[in-house]
Amino acid sequence: MNGKTYERELKLILAGDRKYITNYIKKLNFEEIEGYMSLIEHPFLVMRAAGSFGIDLIALRYDYSFPIEVKASINRILRFTESSNHSQKQAMEHIKMTTRSGLFPLYGYRLKRVEGDPWKIFTLPDIETHGNLLRIYSMIPKAEISKEGNYILRWDDGLKLSSFLRYINGIKKSH
Repeated sequence: MNGKTYERELKLILAGDRKYITNYIKKLNFEEIEGYMSLIEHPFLVMRAAGSFGIDLIALRYDYSFPIEVKASINRILRFTESSNHSQKQAMEHIKMTTRSGLFPLYGYRLKRVEGDPWKIFTLPDIETHGNLLRIYSMIPKAEISKEGNYILRWDDGLKLSSFLRYINGIKKSH
């Protein structure tokens, strides 16, 4: 599967596509299922927005707007300096583009060949935002910065997409 496949997967999930989500959640636990199913009631309008330094997806809804960059790998650690430093340059451009409007970039990191929720989310550190987005920004794990100043995503340190969805859709923790 290539990167476009995972962009499409995340787009269908965030758009609350009932048929896709119902099939997708078959191997997830109850709380993960609950997070994904909440999108059927609270979907985003999701548009593909790819370009050389562009964001992959834009997710819009009555309460939140998220520019999203999609990453997929079989590796649990994703260094932005891989592939000719393209992701690092792209991240710097994302910061410039999003912070002017008070937004922040979300990184959807899809780990291939993993059990449970394969999506984790991250954002970049030190971004100024306000209001509801500040609350959301503060809860999302930030990309690590190497001693050389480059970004690193460690899948194990990310926030499960299903947990993020539960939070933004107002689902209380099960006891």
